[in-house]
Amino acid sequence: MLFRLAGFIILATDLHRNADASVEVSRYGILVTYLAVSIASTARARFLAGRSWLERLFVVLDALLVAVILHGDILASPGAGGVTITSLAVALILLSHVGLTLDRRLVLVFAGIVLVAWFGLLAGAAAGRHPADPAWLDNAPIGPSIGLSLSFGLAAFATYLLARDHDRTRKEALLANRRRLNLSRFFSPLVVADLQEGSAVLELERRNAVIMFVDLRDFTRFAEAAPARELETVLAQYRHLVSGIIFDHGGTVDKFIGDGVMAVFGQPKPLRDDADRALACALELVHALRRWKHQSAIDGLPAMSAGIGLHYGSVVGGILDSGCHSEFTVIGDAVNVAQRLEALTKDLGTPLVVSSALVNQLRQPAPLALWTMQNDVPLAGRRVPIDIWYLQVEAQGNGPAARAGAPGDKETTRNRRTLRSSGNPDRQHRTFDEPFKASEKAKP
Repeated sequence: MLFRLAGFIILATDLHRNADASVEVSRYGILVTYLAVSIASTARARFLAGRSWLERLFVVLDALLVAVILHGDILASPGAGGVTITSLAVALILLSHVGLTLDRRLVLVFAGIVLVAWFGLLAGAAAGRHPADPAWLDNAPIGPSIGLSLSFGLAAFATYLLARDHDRTRKEALLANRRRLNLSRFFSPLVVADLQEGSAVLELERRNAVIMFVDLRDFTRFAEAAPARELETVLAQYRHLVSGIIFDHGGTVDKFIGDGVMAVFGQPKPLRDDADRALACALELVHALRRWKHQSAIDGLPAMSAGIGLHYGSVVGGILDSGCHSEFTVIGDAVNVAQRLEALTKDLGTPLVVSSALVNQLRQPAPLALWTMQNDVPLAGRRVPIDIWYLQVEAQGNGPAARAGAPGDKETTRNRRTLRSSGNPDRQHRTFDEPFKASEKAKP
């Protein structure tokens, strides 16, 4: 609006200063036309901002208006010496107005129409004078007008470059935002920024990590007969709950497999407390999923229990390219073990099974709970049995997992002692529950 107002003031001042009766009528016409176009353009921007074709129309009208002003300087007033400062000022003001749209196509349209009209008028002025006339070069407004037209062209080119750079920056920002949103679906927000800054961590590499599998029991039977809307509601609630808790503990959602969720702690960036965060996450999931089951029953939805398997081991993780589809994933024996441990939860009647390999990686006191140890447990598809820990019973109540074994609780504090580990000095003098101490004694 300010640019158009400035152009109107310049035209009105020029009309008032030059009282030439031969051109006064045409200048009045130009001034009135300019005012009408400006008012219509401002109204369009305020009330019809979404109509892009109207925006293009007013850019064309502005360019034609500049061409009419140039015509008055070059052809209608042949003795005036060519393009005036007023004409150039109005052309540059309207060019700046178009440049504010940051649309390089509109800049090209406006500058193209003005320059074509400018050079066409100069060619017409030159053709109207006989070259044999000694005063042809002096009288024809070719020399200074060409210089001014080139100046306008350079200004238009600079405006175009700015609009192009803005367009490129905007596309890069949209792409980065889209990539961030895609990453945030699977990674904790704490590591999304690191992933965007450097892609090296996404390359396939062998690392130690904690693998977690979460799966709903009896979901297949429910899905066979459930209405689509009810199935969608249950899955959406379940996935939102599980992924939110995993992200809160700095984990990564590797994939959703129907009602199953595979999560990783230690990918793509391993941390010293991966095992501690994974166990804390699993215990919180146990209680959160129990509360969700209770609420689902109240809401008239299927009340399903869940099983969680947790294992620590070596995996190969990173972006796996399969030609038409690429995904970030982890593969290895540790993944299979974690999945088998989750399957054991149903047989053992427990919501959580963890391997001794994960227990041995804990760096902080384990959360108090009713743990039971079982040695040499065979797993399907694996020759070597492993030692496991599982929750003896599903603790009652809706509080955090640690409350099931809070100090003063007879069943969890009567055998509380200090565990000394000779294998890892970082875990010496850590305090655990009695079952964890039994695991260390069982070691050769």
